[in-house]
Amino acid sequence: MPDARSQVPRTDRILTHPAVAALLEDTHRDVVRQWVRDAQELVRTGRLAPDDVVPWVLGQAAPPLPRVINATGVIVHTNLGRAPLGTAAREALTQAARTTPVELDLGTGRRGPRAPEVVRSLLARVPAAEAAHVTGNGAAAVLLAVTAVAAGREVIVSRGELVEIGDGFRLPALLETTGARLREVGTTNRTTTADYASAITPETAAILKVHPSNFTVSGFTSSADIRDLSALGVPVIADIGSGLLAPHALLPDEPDATTTLTHGAAVVTCSGDKLLGGPQAGLLLGRADLVQRARRHPLARALRPGKLTLAALAATLRAASTPVEQMLTADPTDLRERAESIVGSLPAGASVRPTTSVVGGGGAPGVTMASTAVALPEHVAQLLRDGEPPVLARVTEGRCVVDLRTVAPSEDATLLTALRSAMAKA
Repeated sequence: MPDARSQVPRTDRILTHPAVAALLEDTHRDVVRQWVRDAQELVRTGRLAPDDVVPWVLGQAAPPLPRVINATGVIVHTNLGRAPLGTAAREALTQAARTTPVELDLGTGRRGPRAPEVVRSLLARVPAAEAAHVTGNGAAAVLLAVTAVAAGREVIVSRGELVEIGDGFRLPALLETTGARLREVGTTNRTTTADYASAITPETAAILKVHPSNFTVSGFTSSADIRDLSALGVPVIADIGSGLLAPHALLPDEPDATTTLTHGAAVVTCSGDKLLGGPQAGLLLGRADLVQRARRHPLARALRPGKLTLAALAATLRAASTPVEQMLTADPTDLRERAESIVGSLPAGASVRPTTSVVGGGGAPGVTMASTAVALPEHVAQLLRDGEPPVLARVTEGRCVVDLRTVAPSEDATLLTALRSAMAKA
């Protein structure tokens, strides 16, 4: 048997191959050379045939974050980047990728505030807030708010709200880094206003109220209302999680920034890439003195977002609607008609199936919405993920379920092509 090392194509021969040489015109040479080294290692270990090295290298030039069609029925899918951006936000990203006046006042030619139009748009959408500030993500907003308000002092929090979110991230671990001392009150299922009141001391800087946005607790439960907590004489920092700025008729139990501030919260924190429908960002809204304290805190610079985030967020706040809102309010009759049209253009094995969609992304836990899907044989799910563009469906009761609530109508033609291709390979 020949030595595997003798089968490895030489680096210079790969780099001078016409297709690889063409790739080098648009791709950094060091990056291509690393792809070549990776391919050579695969040949050495028997995981790649020598003749497949060049195709493998060329395959690495695909976009690092390719387009995926979300047919899971999860509107805000964390593993798919949460909220898909609308047209205006995507156009704003393209514009902001050029040189832009992020911190320049064009009128005076001097340094100005950082993207003031974002703050103006936030305050227009949430008039109950006196001031606003933006961070890189929701966790950063909580971190900055608690650090600015309570570092070196106590912050009171319910034991039932010391939550864990995705990838093992735990709120207590984050709060420990703020320099504030946690004062836990109540129990897992019941915490009353009296529990908070009895824990207040001269060392108390704030009460932290956290919406358990990725689970529900039912049965013998109780929690304190923002209105009652705000009457206790210390600032209430409320993390509402999902980024809902105002009440939503379809999500009556989901807290929103406007109502929470109106009920007395001093600061509200939330995410920008969930129900708001924008890019990954964290929002602080509330009392001018506390938001200003957070904005001027040294940590704020480390947690600030870049110009692309600011541009997409501003465009999202100005937009009349977002893809997330359109998915939430999709008409069930339209969904069924779309599913029937697609199934009518597919070979045998496809069918129309009633199903349910969810909000996802740590928002509105327990809320489901009636939807309609295209049901296919279970093994088609893998073929759809391997397609171009990849289609992510879900497997339920032995069927591949393609939920149309999370597929934009403008994607139906592309989806149909992907379904036909996958079924032809099945």
